[in-house]
Parts: sequence; C-alpha cells; structure tokens
Amino acid sequence: MRGFLRAVLCVAVTIATTGRGAAEEVSFGTDWKAEAEHGGYYQAIATGIYRGHGLEVTLRQGGPQVNHAQLLAAGRLDFNLAPNSFGPLNFVGQNIPMVAVAAIFQKDPSVLIAHPGEGNDSLAALKGKPVMIGSDTRITSWMFLKKKFGYTDDQIRPYTFSVAPFLADPKAIQQGYLSSEPFTIEQQGVKPVVMLLADAGYTSYGSLIQTSDKLVHEKPDLVQRFVNASIEGWYSYLYGDPAPGNALIKHDNPEMTDALLAYGIAKIKEYGIVDSGDAKTNGIGAMTEARWRDFFETMASAGVYPKDLDFRRAYTLQFINKKVGMRP
Repeated sequence: MRGFLRAVLCVAVTIATTGRGAAEEVSFGTDWKAEAEHGGYYQAIATGIYRGHGLEVTLRQGGPQVNHAQLLAAGRLDFNLAPNSFGPLNFVGQNIPMVAVAAIFQKDPSVLIAHPGEGNDSLAALKGKPVMIGSDTRITSWMFLKKKFGYTDDQIRPYTFSVAPFLADPKAIQQGYLSSEPFTIEQQGVKPVVMLLADAGYTSYGSLIQTSDKLVHEKPDLVQRFVNASIEGWYSYLYGDPAPGNALIKHDNPEMTDALLAYGIAKIKEYGIVDSGDAKTNGIGAMTEARWRDFFETMASAGVYPKDLDFRRAYTLQFINKKVGMRP
C-alpha cells in the first residue's frame, strides 16, 4: 500500500564519531518509497558513514500521499529530496526560504517508453501521438517536450501508474522512471524502447538535497557533514558492496526485490545518472550556475517561470564541487 511509512532506521554501529561527542540528530525525507535511487543514503546509514560524520540520521520514506517539501518548509524535516530542479525553483517563486545544497543525480531519470517496431524510437518521432502521463509530469518535463519537440497538450492521455494499458496496446506510449516501469514491462516479455529525456537536452537535476536557508546559515558545518556523508554513501553504494544499503531498503520497503534493486543499480551506472558530467570532475553532488541558468531560461521561455525570477536563490554551491569521496 502506498503511503507514508514511518519506519525509522536505527542502525547500531561501532564507528567512532571522530571526537564530536554525541551524534547530532538529523531528519531526512526521500521522494518515494525505498528503492535503488535512494541507495546511497541507505548505504550511509547501514555502513556507519553518517555516524562517522557525527550524525544520527532518521530517514523517512516518501510516497504519493506525502509532501516532504511541505514538511521541510514547515520545519518538520531538516533535509528532503527534490525529484527535479522544479522543486527548488518553485520555492523561490513562492518566496519560501529553502535551498538545494547538492544534486545527487546529474541526470533526471524520467523517460518515455514505447513498443519496439512501431516507429516510436525517438522523442522527436512522438510528436502528435498520444502519450500517457501523470498530472505532475504535465507541469514538469512535459513543458520541456513541448518546447524542444513541439508536443501539444492534446497528445496527453491519463496515466494510472499501471503498465497494463501499455502492455495491451502496441501503439501505446507512456511516461516512466528509468529503473522502474521498464523493468516491470520486461518482466512481461516486452523489451521496450526507453528514451531518457536527459539525453535529449533536458537539463533538470534529480535527487536534489534541499534544506532551509536557516540551517545553512546557522549550522553550515552540519549541512556540510550531511552532504559529504551522503556523497560518500553513494560512492560506496555504486562502487563498493551495496548489500548493506539494499538490506535496509528491503526492510523499509518489503515490496522491493533483489532483482529490481540490481536492475536499478545497473541502469543508474549504465546511463550515468549519478556519476557523469560535472560529477566526473567535481564529485557526486556537483552543480553549476551555468546548468541552473540553462534549465531556468528554458522553463522561463516556456512560460513556467517569470523571466525576472532570481533563479540563483534556488541553490547554493557552498557545500559541493569539492571532490569529496572521489577515488584517486
């Protein structure tokens, strides 16, 4: 059942806290139920990386009935994940003092999915054809598709978050998440065409760590330690043994399977979701003003934001681009 599962993962570890004394408690809300896309954070809990940075992290799952952005703004969370760059910019538009401090995903994992052999092998080829998308997609990545490829709203068909309609119709096209719906479809014997929007110029970041301006100004050391530990957790999860993180993911989300976790990790690596672009030179979590500007100007020209919005208020580069955790 989808919903707000308040599982608190308290992992006993024996790693020293580098002389900081008692660990500081930190609350962190993710953007969905536990999955491979959250693997680095779970790994940082399971292997004691957060504790090694003097932090005791309470991780709270997201879901369709959970608004962690709202809880962050209300001061009930210290950090949360924004699934894309719209979240931090929306805070600016609403004059809510929150800021993105790291972008764990260099590529947003949003995809469009089609059947093979139907001539729907590129995003450009989908112009004018029915596409099943959800309401959130309509006001986020769909705006990019309209701007870049000339999609129109009359193409939109409702998406019920089930792949059954897709499987029943070889002409069907639907939204998806790189490591989720394609796996489910493949399990039913169909090898879908998967088109990653990021590889077509969609410059939204993904899995952005957000916090309040207040915490940044009053406790920058805590923010830095949380960001650093999260980055180290991601390097450990992707390039070390992910088993500790996976065990906690399955504890938090009993619906998760080993097969789906392995598929998710493989796709994250294959498509460079975490470790690509600026992250290759500046480390996981990297952001740049140029990238933010490009995304903002694209969305402003599409009418999503006023062109005079101060997009720089959406983020800070203070805590990233330090090559934390990078291997020599």
